[in-house]
Amino acid sequence: MEREFLLTGIGGQGVQLAAEVLARAAVLEGRFVTSLGLYGGMMRGGTTDNTVIVADAPIAAPPIVSRAWVLVAMHDEFFAALGPKLRRGGVLFVNDATFRTDVDALCDERDATVHRVGATDRASALGHPVGGSMVMLGAVVAATGIVSIDSTIEAMRASIPSYRARHIAANETALAAGAELLPTFAHPAWTRTTTTATRR
Repeated sequence: MEREFLLTGIGGQGVQLAAEVLARAAVLEGRFVTSLGLYGGMMRGGTTDNTVIVADAPIAAPPIVSRAWVLVAMHDEFFAALGPKLRRGGVLFVNDATFRTDVDALCDERDATVHRVGATDRASALGHPVGGSMVMLGAVVAATGIVSIDSTIEAMRASIPSYRARHIAANETALAAGAELLPTFAHPAWTRTTTTATRR
């Protein structure tokens, strides 16, 4: 089985880091993974998205998919082009502080579920205002069970370069906080995951 995750936002929100952490966590759990990041030339404020495919067998899907089971939107600036990729029966996670687009019609049409996650606000409350993507990722892995929160934290530690090591503890707190924001395995990725994944 393959599950497609499409993460989008604007440059500077940590979208590419969140995708890398998700991909690494899946590899740690023995899954097959592909990841493809796309972004504009601006350091801040430009378009940025990443497609992560996680599977329990060799992956057949191309690195750019026409449909995604999970769509994570940290900002709605560039959402219009990616929203239609939400798969029927999929799950949409939006960052409540920065997402204003009305998605009711899209979700009704696709029989999809939307979660408005207070990612940026929760990160700010933790004293780590740039950690919104980690809060969001914690919520996503908790709600889908695609990987465990323990694997996600381990993957985050491996993804942070040495010159940013001071952010590791704050990112760990953000991931754990995000995992508390949504029901555990509300949208299980597959049966094997829901029976083996654990929460910290």
